Amino acid sequence: MNRQYVQAAITAATVSLLCSISIAAELSRYDAKEIPPASKASRVRITQGPKLESADSNSAIIRWTSNNPGGSDEHYGVVHYGTNPKKLDRIAKSHIRLNQNHAYTIFRVNVDGLPPQTTYFYRVTSEESSGTSDGVESAVERFTTARSGERIVASAKRD
Repeated sequence: MNRQYVQAAITAATVSLLCSISIAAELSRYDAKEIPPASKASRVRITQGPKLESADSNSAIIRWTSNNPGGSDEHYGVVHYGTNPKKLDRIAKSHIRLNQNHAYTIFRVNVDGLPPQTTYFYRVTSEESSGTSDGVESAVERFTTARSGERIVASAKRD
């Protein structure tokens, strides 16, 4: 009886191995191929925002939409900010991967380490992972962090 179990196990293993080889051969026809970078947009422009998406007493999320800048898929949304509108000497960045199939890109940048109830001025830009600017820059906007323990959520109203 042990011999029958061993034979059944060997047969099952052989069938499983043959099926795996067959499936692997079939899947190899569909190997993912790296898509080359999209052509750079002739002119990148901000189509919505920038706006404060939300804030608490120590951080804020700034959001904006631009046409798809193209170039490398790896990009950064960049917020230049400070408490003086003429001196935006602090920077926050958030990584984003562009979708070449979309005509637009939504950037969201988290600005953290802020004190409560403080007004900040900011402008936004975007850049490729190499640091090359997309050539777009917003006007200077402002937000105020919440009181300790509170949260601010911007309205859903469109720009």
